[in-house]
Amino acid sequence: MNYSINANRQRPPKRRISLVVAVIVVIGAVAGAYIWHSNSKGSLSTNASLSGSTQGLSSKPLLAAESGLLPWQLDAPLSRMAVYPGPSSNELVLAGGLTSSGSSASGIYTLNTTNGQLTMSGTLPAAVHDAASAQIGGAYGIFGGGDTSSVGSTTTFSLNGTVAHSGNLPQLRSDGRAVSVGNKVYIVGGYNGSQGDAKVLSTENGVNFSEVGSLPVPVRYPAVAALGNMIYVFGGEATSGANSGKPVNSVQIIDTSNNSIHLASWTLPSPLEGAVAFVVNNELFLAGGQSSTPESIVLGEGTTQVPGLNVASESYFHNTIWAVNTQNNKFLKAGTLQVPVAYAGAAVLGSRAWIIGGEYNNQVLSTVQMVTPNSGFGIAGNAGAGSPYYGAKLMIADRGNNRILVMNSSMQITWKFPSQTTSAQVAKAFYFPDDAFFINHGTGIISNQENNNTIVEIGYPSGKILWTFGHPLVAGTAYGYLNAPDDAYLLKNNDVVVADDANCRVLFINPAGKVVGQIGTTGVCVHNPNVSLGAVNGDTPLYDGNILLSEIRGSWVSEYTPQGKMVWTTQLPISYPSDPQQLGAAPGKNPDTYLIADYANPGSIVEFTREGQILYRYRETSGTGMLKYPSLVEMVPSGVFMANDDHRDRMVAIDPTTKALVWQYGVSDQPGTNTGMLHKPDGFDLLLPNGTTPTHGATK
Repeated sequence: MNYSINANRQRPPKRRISLVVAVIVVIGAVAGAYIWHSNSKGSLSTNASLSGSTQGLSSKPLLAAESGLLPWQLDAPLSRMAVYPGPSSNELVLAGGLTSSGSSASGIYTLNTTNGQLTMSGTLPAAVHDAASAQIGGAYGIFGGGDTSSVGSTTTFSLNGTVAHSGNLPQLRSDGRAVSVGNKVYIVGGYNGSQGDAKVLSTENGVNFSEVGSLPVPVRYPAVAALGNMIYVFGGEATSGANSGKPVNSVQIIDTSNNSIHLASWTLPSPLEGAVAFVVNNELFLAGGQSSTPESIVLGEGTTQVPGLNVASESYFHNTIWAVNTQNNKFLKAGTLQVPVAYAGAAVLGSRAWIIGGEYNNQVLSTVQMVTPNSGFGIAGNAGAGSPYYGAKLMIADRGNNRILVMNSSMQITWKFPSQTTSAQVAKAFYFPDDAFFINHGTGIISNQENNNTIVEIGYPSGKILWTFGHPLVAGTAYGYLNAPDDAYLLKNNDVVVADDANCRVLFINPAGKVVGQIGTTGVCVHNPNVSLGAVNGDTPLYDGNILLSEIRGSWVSEYTPQGKMVWTTQLPISYPSDPQQLGAAPGKNPDTYLIADYANPGSIVEFTREGQILYRYRETSGTGMLKYPSLVEMVPSGVFMANDDHRDRMVAIDPTTKALVWQYGVSDQPGTNTGMLHKPDGFDLLLPNGTTPTHGATK
């Protein structure tokens, strides 16, 4: 179609994408029961496309979607392009599209999804956007599209830019979609420059076309995918009738076994155009799109519209990911895109769908997002589907706001300390909560207050103070005093272990407040195994009863017995080691592998062995994925890394395979106390429904 026509439609005003990304990722999905499971991502053939498998859906529950924003972007903003599975399992092919200047593109590129490298592979015979596209006969097909007006040309090409065939559609057509079923490509929906084209075409060679039938509701910009022999046409912009020019909520189904087409009795949750549909692991998804109705989502404690949208506008951009149950004709919320988007390109590689570029608020994007079914993120349609801590409770030590928050997997705040019922005296004394961990099967919380030089145990959910140690705002080395305590844990014998950071020691304190054990020599801040420690900021209890320590100066990580005997020590090539964790309890992990945060700017997540070998490093130097002084990172049961990104005022979850940001709470670089905002969060913990704490099971 002619893009200038589309640009004349009323849209919300432009907003900077950096703000969009920063705010949108605080959006949650809607909540459920937790499953301890490794990343269940399955596999399909390398050349899996949007058409998916030839098998129908089973009666098994549909998985929720893990959705992530990649740390890298396209070299330039692009929307309305053709996207195909590439020649290898980590490559996509991009062709044509619409640039940020509103002009059509002609380039053919190969995109490496592991690092974002974009390689030019050829040029289309003519610049085009809004074309229908699909693989055909081992090549890549472009059917119609638009430049300054709708065109009817067809092209099949190879990666070296060689044009295998050129031809023409029966008439001009842009804004349509194409999908493969067996050895045929079906072209669905579209516009000829003056009116809609309802005819559904099929082709086996990209040159000769047969008419299958007509859509009952003629549309352009539908979302189209095939599951088995059925092609599903979701929404689109009506091209005739009372809703002409507006998104519709229709579901239209093409049965390729007998070439029948009908309008389904069930409809989309809201009118939608420019969305994407895809099949991954035999599960049908619908994501994103633009609508004439706002999308209500759960944000923190209340329901609100998507941040950044002009509510007076007639156009809204959605970020919900729906799993489509074709057995009972229902749309089940499976998760949320990290950035709302419409008119994006999409393709499936193996068990992961890629959503490339697109548009938001009249702005062409360069963002790349991925979606994969993941049982660790829940069951579609259940509360909390799409959350990396599905069904669990997440506690955050919101240090800069002097509070502790507990939220469900829908990111609704369910508990605060101090609360409105907390006495003024207790609330005033609660200062600088550096860490917080659930204790006693989730009936209490222990928190060290670093700059307050105290440890406190709090009843949960009563909020009653149960036990304290230290002297508020008074540092010391004498009996009963602490100096910058870090990582207080309750051990199974009811003693508390704490890293007394500035005193360069680890203390074991019994319930009566008596120090019953010590590692290191008080005030001797030197890494001298079995004798003294440097400034120590981590003391994670291990399953064998020992303690995993981190010393800031020199970047040492060591394992000690409670009696102060060193088991092993290693020096890591990082700036500032913070709170090492053993990965042995994580599915598929060697017990002698460990995880640590590098408290630096930019910060990193590092997996290493006790010999100091670096097995994995996550470190982004700019953009949404960059961490700034992260102090705690843990692998949660869904298989992703969760970290408090202290100085970017947010909690994040990172997929270790793709390095995509798959979840966030807090607005990047914007401290605050309002719903959905944090200020230097410095610790977190998970509590499962059975009262266990999966990331520190060696504690009480």
